[in-house]
Amino acid sequence: MMIEHLAGWVRARAGWQHMALAVTAGAVSVLAMAPFHFWPVLMATLAVLVWQIDGAVAQASSGSWRRGPAMRSAVVGWGFGFGYFFAGLFWIGEAFLVEADKFALLIPFAVTLMPAGLALFWAGAAALVSLAWRPGTTRVLALALALGAAEWLRGHVLTGFPWNVLGYALTYPESLMQAAGLIGIYGLTVVAVLVLAAPLVAWADGAAARGVGLPLGAIAVLMVYGHWQLAGPTAPEGARVRLVQPSVLQREKWLAEHQRRIFDLHLSLTTRNAAGVEDAAAGVDLIIWPEAAMPFLPLDAPQALDLIAKVLPAGAHLISGALRADPPDPSRPGLQRRIYNSLIAFGPGGQAVAIYDKIHLVPFGEYLPLNDWLDAIGLEPLTRRRGGFTPGPTPRPLMSLPRAPTFAPLICYEAIFPRAIIQGSERPAFLLNVTNDGWFGNTTGPRQHLHQARVRAVEEGLPLLRVANNGISAVIDARGRVLHRLDLDVVGVIDARLPPPMAPTIYSRLGDLSFALLLLCGVIVVFGRRLFTGRTAGIS
Repeated sequence: MMIEHLAGWVRARAGWQHMALAVTAGAVSVLAMAPFHFWPVLMATLAVLVWQIDGAVAQASSGSWRRGPAMRSAVVGWGFGFGYFFAGLFWIGEAFLVEADKFALLIPFAVTLMPAGLALFWAGAAALVSLAWRPGTTRVLALALALGAAEWLRGHVLTGFPWNVLGYALTYPESLMQAAGLIGIYGLTVVAVLVLAAPLVAWADGAAARGVGLPLGAIAVLMVYGHWQLAGPTAPEGARVRLVQPSVLQREKWLAEHQRRIFDLHLSLTTRNAAGVEDAAAGVDLIIWPEAAMPFLPLDAPQALDLIAKVLPAGAHLISGALRADPPDPSRPGLQRRIYNSLIAFGPGGQAVAIYDKIHLVPFGEYLPLNDWLDAIGLEPLTRRRGGFTPGPTPRPLMSLPRAPTFAPLICYEAIFPRAIIQGSERPAFLLNVTNDGWFGNTTGPRQHLHQARVRAVEEGLPLLRVANNGISAVIDARGRVLHRLDLDVVGVIDARLPPPMAPTIYSRLGDLSFALLLLCGVIVVFGRRLFTGRTAGIS
């Protein structure tokens, strides 16, 4: 009875109380994401969203589109989304404090405008679903389908930003995470909204047994499947790798007076094992430095290449995040060289033997949308490079080295884009993600970034090496388990063997087709139930 009264109270809210409740419920929902993983909170907050749409539809007026069900529901969806994205992305403001004298005034805009824009996707989902809103638990399925579609669009429109997709709620513990290998993170979004919103909604509708039993049964099935996956045999491990985490302060990284010290720190860590003992990297096959590890253009610095050659043991390779520029054109001496955020493999003699240029650049961080206009008035991305970086060629190429299997290179947030991490027909043996989460301090941001990268490993059935300047470096197996890690603000290295890949997962074979099939099945159920209910009502 108390749940029924709560549902009635939520439906009756109007005005500022209506919006405040939506924003608050959305903000609280972030507790379901990393690093908290308290996904049961969505049982309450998603139920509030359903009841608020109930109220919006019930209070709608047919005389004006502004007061119609679609607009009223869109306001609810936007408020819920704004609270969710504001609480989940507040850490973006930390990047503007690295050079506070130049960028601090932009923090209020950064931490509100991005959530406001992302919330439009959820507003659209709520508006769409309101047009077919009917009493009964089917409306929960309809909302799950609409939010799943909205999250997919959020991950693709205007280069996409699929951060904290709702499906991540059902990726903890590791047994739940394994379902990502079946339907991906967008498919898990549909499942998460359906099974977590249904219990309280059904209870308030007087169908507690069915509303609670079916969702809990679905979660139990996912966990049983996950335990079965995690209990599978493991193959022998491969190449010996050393991951270097220098934890350089972001405010010092690009200052000229610190360049040599930072470079020397990377060299020193390279020749020491995880216990800090000097071993000249003996027996190591791959040494990996983080994103933009060298705060200069190493391919234009012969002395730096010589020093790299001296620390590399025979047969080993260094893979490092680095900036690089197009070779100068003697015929056009005044031409500005294009700069790339790259991953460069250095071999014998310190020579570059393989290069990957980042293809998915961060808007406003690494490039300016509408660059010609904004650059003309003096605006710069946070990298402080006029014009920003230039994207590399697509599709993303794989990289291969003599003593390591083929791998897919991922720089920074490229690891959050499902299915886009492998863009060719060839399947790599592992994923390599270099990043620099030092921009975002000791906040939830770096922890969310790590967790989302883990889910990519499960989706593809591939191990992942993650190397951060400051953030969380880790060796992750093909089932998303963290085998080794270095936490935030830790200076050190990880010595490990490269975990083996799994057989291709269903999601790695089908991609988002599995998500599309799930949407199609859901739509058939929603409209089939409406048709059946309508015929039954007509007969009676």
